Amino acid sequence: MKILIVEDDFIARRLLKDILSPYGECDTVVDGDEAIQAFRLAWDDNQPYELICMDIMMPKMDGQQALLGIRKIEKDLEVRGSDEVKIIMMTALGDPKSVVDAYYKGGATSYLVKPIEKSKLLKEIRLLGLIRAY
Repeated sequence: MKILIVEDDFIARRLLKDILSPYGECDTVVDGDEAIQAFRLAWDDNQPYELICMDIMMPKMDGQQALLGIRKIEKDLEVRGSDEVKIIMMTALGDPKSVVDAYYKGGATSYLVKPIEKSKLLKEIRLLGLIRAY
């Protein structure tokens, strides 16, 4: 599985990479702008990401904007339904507006509130069908 981790905090980025690297190849970026660039480059190389774990609050371009940008690229490429990348939004914001924006306006696949626990993250990825349950 090819995974993109989008997180501006070094410690959180490192933790996510440690959790996810046994399940696939992990790339990391620090903001939404880099996420869109990495996503586009992966498609250009014919090696698209299967999973993106993305923080919402980041400098330059936040996760909500990046989510919209990624879904627009998929639309332009005519990628639809189950072929779309699975995107788990992660944030300290558990307020209803952030959740609604991520799911209904942005097209997020899932939403987790920080601090991220390994068991919850892996359970969510299993529910998305990307790794097998043990």
